[in-house]
Amino acid sequence: MPERAKKNSDLELPPEILDLLKGNDELELEDVDMVVDEIEFLYQAGVMPALQRMVASRAKPTSLLDAPFTLPVQKYPGEIVEVTLGATKSQGGSRGKPIVIGGEKSPSFYTFENPTLNAPVISLDVFDQKVPIPKAVKTNFNDAIQDPVSWAKFAVDKFGAQMITLHLVSIDPLNPKPSTPAEAAKTVEDVLQAVDVPLVVGGCGDPKKDLEVFEKVTAVAEGERLLISTVTLDMDIEKSAKLIKQYGHVALAFSPMDLNQARELNRRLLEYLPKEQIIMDTTTAALGYGLDYAYTIMERARLAGLMGDPELQQPMSSGTTNAWAAREAWQTMDPQWGDKALRGPLWETVTGLTLLLAGVDLFMMLHPAAVKTMRNTIKRLTDKRGAADVAQIANWVSTKI
Repeated sequence: MPERAKKNSDLELPPEILDLLKGNDELELEDVDMVVDEIEFLYQAGVMPALQRMVASRAKPTSLLDAPFTLPVQKYPGEIVEVTLGATKSQGGSRGKPIVIGGEKSPSFYTFENPTLNAPVISLDVFDQKVPIPKAVKTNFNDAIQDPVSWAKFAVDKFGAQMITLHLVSIDPLNPKPSTPAEAAKTVEDVLQAVDVPLVVGGCGDPKKDLEVFEKVTAVAEGERLLISTVTLDMDIEKSAKLIKQYGHVALAFSPMDLNQARELNRRLLEYLPKEQIIMDTTTAALGYGLDYAYTIMERARLAGLMGDPELQQPMSSGTTNAWAAREAWQTMDPQWGDKALRGPLWETVTGLTLLLAGVDLFMMLHPAAVKTMRNTIKRLTDKRGAADVAQIANWVSTKI
């Protein structure tokens, strides 16, 4: 007897079970566990050659299947207003050249629908008095930050600033000796004489004091088309708007992450100003501190404007410098967080790049390295040299099949 038969003969079943199996060709078991060392399948003649042919016919693919693709081009009933900042001598000012933002007819960088008419612009921050600034920023400006005129000139000459944002924080009533409106206006005049780029002029956040200062600033800079930052719902909107219109400037309408307030503020400003003299700011929250919410508000505003909402068709501004308020941007932390000299610029860069995709047209920034990265990205996204190299794009990632 073969060895296997001998082993099988040892597996004797009780007579009762054998009787039950007599006369049955098939046996079906349910809820049975079997433990076997070896199992053998017996195939009918012709089955194995058929299986071999099936396996042999499944050759490895050498290319992807071609499939038609049509770009999802959409036409929008609305468009974003173009706003000009700065004015040349022939236009009534003294700037080297004006800057135009806005004009979008599609969401950000949907160049397959419409070209980007006016690339987003970056303005470098300058403060008119000493303020707490991270060391990572100070080292880029040396002693120039001791004086707003030197700081502005340094930002333009060394870093090629397209615009300057002059923050008049010295006027804050909480300061021991706050600057007077006349002194603040003189600072604006001095900066205008030192550089020829368009200016954003910001107040201290106190609605009463800011309006007093703006009254002087708008007059001494008549025709320069400054961006007056900011007009808010708790200010005298009528007086603010009339000053801006009278002296030929632009209003920055600021609202605290509330689309309904943004609409209301724009609606009230539009009673006194044309659309071409309003930019809106819905508040920038930094990476890790509500950036996702800031992005959502800005994206909703832009899409609403494109869909025809007349109260949200203004270009958008972002105080991207707010990224430095995040402690992760400047504090000494666990080594796993990396060098804080790099961490801060990265925090500002990521905040800016995120809001770039939401549709922001004007960025107010602080660190030159973050500004440079933003500029390079904007240039790549708005490059008008012609069709892209499809092969280069398609081969940026590869795989083996």
